[in-house]
Amino acid sequence: MVAKTVIGAGLVLALWAGLTLWRAHARETAAMQAYPPLGQFLSVDGRQIHILDLGQPTSLPPGEPAPDLVLIHGASGHIRDMTFRLAPALRDHYRVIIVDRPGLGYSESIPHAESLLSQQAALIRGAVAQLGAARPIVLGQSYGGGVALAWALDAPDSLSALVLVGAVSHPWPTPLSTFYKVTSSPLGWHLVIPLITAYVPELTIRGALTEVFAPQDVPDGYFEHFGPGLTLRRAALRANARQRADLLTEIKSMAPCYAAITLPIEAVHGSADTTVGLDLHARQLARDVPSVNLTVLDGIGHMPHQVATDAVVAAVDRAATRATTPINLR
Repeated sequence: MVAKTVIGAGLVLALWAGLTLWRAHARETAAMQAYPPLGQFLSVDGRQIHILDLGQPTSLPPGEPAPDLVLIHGASGHIRDMTFRLAPALRDHYRVIIVDRPGLGYSESIPHAESLLSQQAALIRGAVAQLGAARPIVLGQSYGGGVALAWALDAPDSLSALVLVGAVSHPWPTPLSTFYKVTSSPLGWHLVIPLITAYVPELTIRGALTEVFAPQDVPDGYFEHFGPGLTLRRAALRANARQRADLLTEIKSMAPCYAAITLPIEAVHGSADTTVGLDLHARQLARDVPSVNLTVLDGIGHMPHQVATDAVVAAVDRAATRATTPINLR
C-alpha cells in the first residue's frame, strides 16, 4: 500500500513537472513570437549581443553626423523599455543605439565573472565599436547606470560623457530581497523560476510594474509595448537574479574609484524614487565626482525616462554640449 502511494505521488509530481515545463516553454515561445528581436546580432568575444541602431537622424543636413548615444536599460528590462518614449524623443538629434544587456532581452548571458558590471560594459562596448560609434555618450538607467559607470572606470577614453537616470552607484544597507535570494539560488533556478515562467498571472506582472513606476502611473500602452513575457523567460529570470545578487558586492568595489572619473556626467534622479534612493546614490555621487551635474525631479519616482522624458532629453543635450567643451571641475 505504501509503495503504491509513493509511486502514485511520484507520477503526480512527474506529470506536474512536465506540465510546468510545457507551460513555461509555451509562454516563452508566445512572448518571442509577439515581441521578436528589433535589431541585429553581433558577436563580441564569442557572445551574441542584440543591438538596435536607429541610424543617423534624417532631420540633419547631409554630411553632418549626429552624436552617438548608447542607451542601457535597467534590471528586468530590455531594448523595448528604451523604445517606448525615450528613443523616439532623442532620435531627431542623436544616432541612438540601444542594447539588450547580456542575459536579458535577446543578448546571450555570460559565465561567472569577477565583475558582471565590467563584463557587461565590455561586451556592450565591443558591440558599439563594431557599429563604428566612437566615444559615444552613454546613458544608463537604474542597474544600467552601474554598467555605465563600470564602462567609464574601465575605459574612460572610449566614451565622451555619461547620463545617469535613477542610477545605482553606491552601497546600500538593506539585504538582498527574499525574491532574489530565492531566484539566485540553485533551488530557485531549477524549481521556482520555471514556476514563475509557467504560472505567474498578468495581474501580478501589472502590479510589479505599478510598484516600479510609483508614485506615477504606468503610462498608457507601456505594458503592451514592453512585453513583460520576454523578461519572464527562464534564462532572463536567471540572469537577472544573478546580476542582482552580485550587484552590491560589485558596487562596493567600484564606489571608492569614482573620484578618478573626469568625464562630464549628467545625473537625473527622482526625489520620490524608493527603488534607488536619491540621497544614497545620486547625491553621494555628486559629492564624490566633481564633474557630476545633478538634476533632482521633484515627486518623480524610479522611471524618469518614461514619466519625465523631456528632463532626461535635456540632460542628454547638456551632456552632449559638455562633451565638446573643456570640463570645468567644481
